[in-house]
Amino acid sequence: MISGCPWDVGTARIMTALGLEALGTASSGLAQSTGRKDAEGMIPRDEMLKWAGAIAAATPLPVTADLENGWGDSPKDCAATIRATAEAGLAAGTIEDAKDDGSHTLYDIAHATERIAAAQEAARKTGFVLVARADAFLHGIKDLDDVIRRAQSYEAAGADVIFAPGLPDLKSIKELCAAVSKPVTALVGRGGTVTLKDLTEAGVKEISLGSTLYRTALGTLFNAIEEIQSKGTFTFEKNSVPYEKLNGYMQGRK
Repeated sequence: MISGCPWDVGTARIMTALGLEALGTASSGLAQSTGRKDAEGMIPRDEMLKWAGAIAAATPLPVTADLENGWGDSPKDCAATIRATAEAGLAAGTIEDAKDDGSHTLYDIAHATERIAAAQEAARKTGFVLVARADAFLHGIKDLDDVIRRAQSYEAAGADVIFAPGLPDLKSIKELCAAVSKPVTALVGRGGTVTLKDLTEAGVKEISLGSTLYRTALGTLFNAIEEIQSKGTFTFEKNSVPYEKLNGYMQGRK
């Protein structure tokens, strides 16, 4: 399953019309599309859920919300976030296992597992799908054994899906998939040569595009402005989507 990450209602409708199977939100999409640096500090939960809820309301596809670290260190904080997210109309959400204070500190595995257990208890009552993140590699801790131990512990605590973004290669992804029985999500889009076939054969069940589509769209913007400024030409326009087609996407048509 391919999951795209729209950054507003319009891109959610386009991705739906183009046939993606699921959608997700990314904190970078909200932060940067509103003029803020990603990871500058936690976006308030109410703001995140209002944005993610609007995206969910714009598509029939299931939408997974980026729930940061659950907006708090305690298991109770995670449970409260899951309940609020389900009420906002989201189908699933991710809980990270690191503090969101800029320190890049992972919670110890016992505490991180308690957080997932509390989140799952709340999720079970609503039919919500809980995605447990093992974020060590994103925080510069290049220890695959630790990621696998955490993934197994989160699985035992009731996580429905395991997500370990930032793994360095296909071999690491394959080892993670083999180590757990729950579905594994892989993040792509960092310029690697891995293919959809590679990931599927490795055991990945969902592929998240993360901020890739957003950054690709902005790449087009950068290149277009550079062409105007350096060459005085407008050839980039030949790759634009016609108004009529965009209007069709907004109404759910290709």
